[in-house]
Amino acid sequence: MITGPLSSRAQELTAKGAAFVTATVVRVEHPTSAKPGNVALVHEDGSIEGFVGGVCAQNSVRLYSLKAIERGEPLLLRILPDGPGAGSEDESITDPGQEIAHDEGSVTVQNPCLSGGAIEVFLEPFLPAPRMIVAGDTPIAAALRRLAPELGLEAVSAVDRDRGAPVPSSEDLALVVAAHGRDELAILRAGLEAGVRYVGLVASRKRGAAVLDVLREEGVPDELLDRIDTPAGLDIGARSPSEIALSILARVIDERRRGRPSARAAAPRPETAPITAIDPICGMTVVTCADTPSVERDGETYYFCCEGCKSAFEREQVA
Repeated sequence: MITGPLSSRAQELTAKGAAFVTATVVRVEHPTSAKPGNVALVHEDGSIEGFVGGVCAQNSVRLYSLKAIERGEPLLLRILPDGPGAGSEDESITDPGQEIAHDEGSVTVQNPCLSGGAIEVFLEPFLPAPRMIVAGDTPIAAALRRLAPELGLEAVSAVDRDRGAPVPSSEDLALVVAAHGRDELAILRAGLEAGVRYVGLVASRKRGAAVLDVLREEGVPDELLDRIDTPAGLDIGARSPSEIALSILARVIDERRRGRPSARAAAPRPETAPITAIDPICGMTVVTCADTPSVERDGETYYFCCEGCKSAFEREQVA
């Protein structure tokens, strides 16, 4: 359970809409420096606040926390020492730092740098609510904004950009235009060009086809126009604004859960996004954060899980 400064920090990150993971130690086998109940926050850049074990264990926690953020699903991480008797059913595994078991909701890795013991850490990602842009000042638009938060969606209004409207982006889950013919073309085109995953237009089949024809005449290619769902939503015989909103939200949820890459995973990686490297001494996969031990040799940068591997590498180079 998060308490004290970490609890305040988690609330601060949530308020900012930042993605992070709470990593909680749930079980240990000694010798290990971690204790059940130890908690850390892992940020999207791989940095860690808190304590969940030594630097070698932290490397595994970093790596799989980032995977939990990308997948948007919690994960139980088991970190075992390398070598026979470490708990793996296959003691012939010689690829250190790699997965030796992967079940639904859990993964087991061997960590060659652990001095012994084992650690189990529960990784729970906290992601900002997927954003759905709603264009229009109509009863259907109002119903969408009212119902969306109940489904874990952030519904924001699309108004004139000169007044600070949200600009559609590739990270947006949906854009729904329910404006009944008012200022539809520009926002539809912006959503398509930005790569919003679901773009819906509330209109009859006849008017929806007419809107697509106008966009086509304006130069929008057919491969983009084919992405507009019009009439928006599932055909459930909806009549009232709330029923229509429900049918649209069902399509949005279908898009969200269909097993496609998440919007976060599909979006271009920011310049600050962490990358990984292989420790040339122990073979561990490490996240190359600012505090990751590293050495430059002949124009190439080598990264290490800990200072011990870095020192071993430097000794080898001298020899």
